[in-house]
Amino acid sequence: MSATLSDARVEGGTATRLLRGVDDGAPDPGLRVHLERWGELRHRPAGVILEQLEASRLAGHGGGWFPVSTKWRAVGASSRRSPVVVANGAESEPASRKDALLLRSAPHLVLDGLAVAANTLRARRAVVYAPPASIPAVEDAIDERRGARLDPLAIEVVEAPDRFLAGQESAVVNVLNGTRRGLPSFVGVQSIRDRGVEGRPTLVQNVETLAHVALIARYGAQWFKGVGTHEWPGTMLLTLTRPDGPLVLEAALGSSLADALGLTAQDRRRYQGALLGGYGGAWISMPELADLPVLEKAARAAGATLGAGVVVPLPQGVCPIAEMADVVNYMEAQGAGQCGPCVNGLARLSDAMNDLACGAVRGDRHVQRILGTCDLVEGRGACRHPDGVARFVRSGLRVFADEVASHLRHGPCTRTASARVLPVPNRLSTRRAVRRA
Repeated sequence: MSATLSDARVEGGTATRLLRGVDDGAPDPGLRVHLERWGELRHRPAGVILEQLEASRLAGHGGGWFPVSTKWRAVGASSRRSPVVVANGAESEPASRKDALLLRSAPHLVLDGLAVAANTLRARRAVVYAPPASIPAVEDAIDERRGARLDPLAIEVVEAPDRFLAGQESAVVNVLNGTRRGLPSFVGVQSIRDRGVEGRPTLVQNVETLAHVALIARYGAQWFKGVGTHEWPGTMLLTLTRPDGPLVLEAALGSSLADALGLTAQDRRRYQGALLGGYGGAWISMPELADLPVLEKAARAAGATLGAGVVVPLPQGVCPIAEMADVVNYMEAQGAGQCGPCVNGLARLSDAMNDLACGAVRGDRHVQRILGTCDLVEGRGACRHPDGVARFVRSGLRVFADEVASHLRHGPCTRTASARVLPVPNRLSTRRAVRRA
């Protein structure tokens, strides 16, 4: 399994592996170009693939960063029933575009990884779970592969609902089982790796992770470890929100996040802070971003997470409190509605953030009330959705402490009604709080 492809080109923090030959916005060039670019995929014995995945140290790129080999071995050892494997492309983080880019412009790389998983685990079903906009490109790629007889079993496509929680593992299983449309459920002692779709062991793997699997299956673990750090080798995709639209970048793990994003010291002065990891992630200051490597453990040490690779720098001249309030409104509306922290806690956080943004409150005790609600929410939900919202709020109050103090003393700033930076579907504007105030 020696490498037959030159390693990733790394310039600053950016790297080129998954995005090799991919033109953002361009459609999939087709199976012939894919095979010319990457070479033929030969299915190898299950033991060889599992050993290579373990040696590669590949971790899941859907936000959990769980070792892929451990997950696959758990599914394979779960029972004698043939498992179901799922390529999860739901990408329900509003500020993320990486999965959509892969499914639109490099679907064969994802399908290669799914085929490797199906062959390795002797799966009964292989499913691509994707939003409506990504489905045509995936179906065209599957048709090409069917004609070339590439895959060990037929690949299905299932539409992912337009909900923030639709990409959570148990939500994926619920959709495939025809229950709880796009909402997670409390899994309990038995995980979906033991009993998921149709009661079978189920592997739900993010599409970026499967694209990495496709390359490891071709070129091996040593090739994969040619970029990144010893502990965390490889690359990851980042979605950078810019005024002219999102940009998907590929960064070497362990490289400088600022370098990967192309942010110079002068550029960084134009921003107040940055959201890292998405709407379940956390805000960091620009000095923190400048010092941060592209590593999940480093992000967690800073109280944040890389999550699904979302990075949103917030420009000077934009009200961060109004931005936060809009996101909390959205996240409260996207809850599963199956526990007190989600139903009551997020509603209280939404109201409190609206009051802060719109000048309906005065005094520092309001911040303590918000933090107290975060305390009540964290660690008590049936899923981690409330925890992510609490982290988003806590970190924002810290990074934008001066803005918070100004709102509490003087009321809303003139920027509250300005155009927003964070993409929020069906935005529930803080103007409802203005009317109430």
